[in-house]
Amino acid sequence: MPTPEIILFVLLAYLTGAFPSAVWVGKTFYHTDVREYGSGNAGATNTFRVLGKGAGIPVFLMDVLKGWLSVSYVNFISNTDILSPELFFENQLTFGIAAVIGHLFPIYTGFRGGKGIATMFGLLIGLQPLAAAFSFVVFVVVFMISKYVSLGSIIASLFFPIFVILVLGSINPSLNLFAIFIPILSLITHQKNIERLARGEEIKIKFGKK
Repeated sequence: MPTPEIILFVLLAYLTGAFPSAVWVGKTFYHTDVREYGSGNAGATNTFRVLGKGAGIPVFLMDVLKGWLSVSYVNFISNTDILSPELFFENQLTFGIAAVIGHLFPIYTGFRGGKGIATMFGLLIGLQPLAAAFSFVVFVVVFMISKYVSLGSIIASLFFPIFVILVLGSINPSLNLFAIFIPILSLITHQKNIERLARGEEIKIKFGKK
């Protein structure tokens, strides 16, 4: 049963993930609510699409930071040195998932968030940095070829469990199960993108002068 301390950290992780980076950057520096344009999502991809790389890059970095920071909250748990490796990882995972849920359904902006991919990437960096790095390379390659962020995200997520289980040979059942869940979540959150890709209507990201 989770302790009151763990529950408080889960809440903190949710509030961290819920910080509306895209909305904050758009309104503060561009006087634009990105949720009213493009795909309507409050995430890094739509920020790139609507406001350009000058806004998209900071939003992406902040969203990644939210996931990584939330996973790192495990280090502030009392008596963390006596936690078993399994319990340590499970707490990391719990905090990270809370952050992703916060990004998807942020309390600060009426529960209208983004797809959570950048925040999920931050979570993965905190849990398994090497596999996260491999997946990011896959994303970059697919994106540079196709110019579709959604396609790059989906394919990178499909490779993550391959890297974790087959390449790195993880024997952590919790990590392996979570790794398998990553592409499932990606496919669910990108359902509309997949439909647009199939119809040839998905918008490509082109780095302009913004």
